[in-house]
Amino acid sequence: MDKRGLTDALKAQARQLGFQLVGAAPAVAMPSYQRLVQWVQRNYCGPLNYFPARLAAYGHPEHLLPGVRSILMLGISYRTVEPAQPGAGQGSVARYAWGVDYHRVIRARLRQLADFHRRILPAASVRGVVDTAPLAEKVFGWLAGLGRIGRNTTLINDQYGSWFFLAALLTSAELEYDVPQQGDPCGRCRACIEACPTGALVEPYMLDARSCLSCLTIEQRGHIPLPLRGKLGWRVFGCDTCQEVCPWNKTAACSAEAAFRPLPGNNPLELKELLALSEAAFANRFQKTVLLRAGRSGLLRNAAIVLGNQAAEDALPVLRLAADDTDPIVAEAAQWAIGVSETADRASANSAQATTGNAELG
Repeated sequence: MDKRGLTDALKAQARQLGFQLVGAAPAVAMPSYQRLVQWVQRNYCGPLNYFPARLAAYGHPEHLLPGVRSILMLGISYRTVEPAQPGAGQGSVARYAWGVDYHRVIRARLRQLADFHRRILPAASVRGVVDTAPLAEKVFGWLAGLGRIGRNTTLINDQYGSWFFLAALLTSAELEYDVPQQGDPCGRCRACIEACPTGALVEPYMLDARSCLSCLTIEQRGHIPLPLRGKLGWRVFGCDTCQEVCPWNKTAACSAEAAFRPLPGNNPLELKELLALSEAAFANRFQKTVLLRAGRSGLLRNAAIVLGNQAAEDALPVLRLAADDTDPIVAEAAQWAIGVSETADRASANSAQATTGNAELG
């Protein structure tokens, strides 16, 4: 089979498996690798410590598959329904985390695609990866013609915006390559930079993960810095702000993928119920979702901080219980939240007294 026939067959099979975006790129040294090195050297990776640990491996896909010649880049949309507005005692969750863990969904399909590849070309070496291997998926997605990288560092597709997962099928076979899209998708737009709650987009196309709320609520192990806790607002897992304000996402196509629709109780999360979960109950509750990534320590820490930001008086009993949690990270966050809530209550009481006093004087 010639490379055009192989490429067409793989693309058709990928689309049949549910990947809406499919493009082929040569397995070359990572374009913009030096920019990644600079990003790490500035310590912008923050809690994403797997980047410096595997920095050299990002340099070329051959570190993932010796003899690799081509990469079939794949995208699958996860925009399903619109976010539910959280109420008091609830926390918002990033869209991509509402449903079944996308790793499970995509890996199953990658295995099927790899098996198909081996059937039609048995001599080929093939490997599928999604999200966890040292491959610059956004960069190779651009190289494969799937979109252009925007100022918020996401890959933006004209039809699906940035609401899609990326995956890759590496192969030792030569494919017919797609042409990268040229031009800046953002023009003069700075909506993402201006809307970022913490200013984590320190310059166009450059994210400081140390202050990114998505990184802090998911990847940060240990305490969240005090100056950033109020910035969480009602976000308990992830942050979609820079994507929500992106004009490309306003008209992005929706997905009919049932696996990515919100599971019961995931959009939004009930925070007081969350704070009552034991380690075993936490693992059972989130075992099929990416919320497991934050761990009990991280997610309960976030829940306590969000309740503190809400300053809800009815949350104080559960926060006081959490303040005695055996996990010191959870306990400290709950103690902080209690202090914030009690301060807000005193301020409210003082304001009410001042108003009453003024009325009596009048």
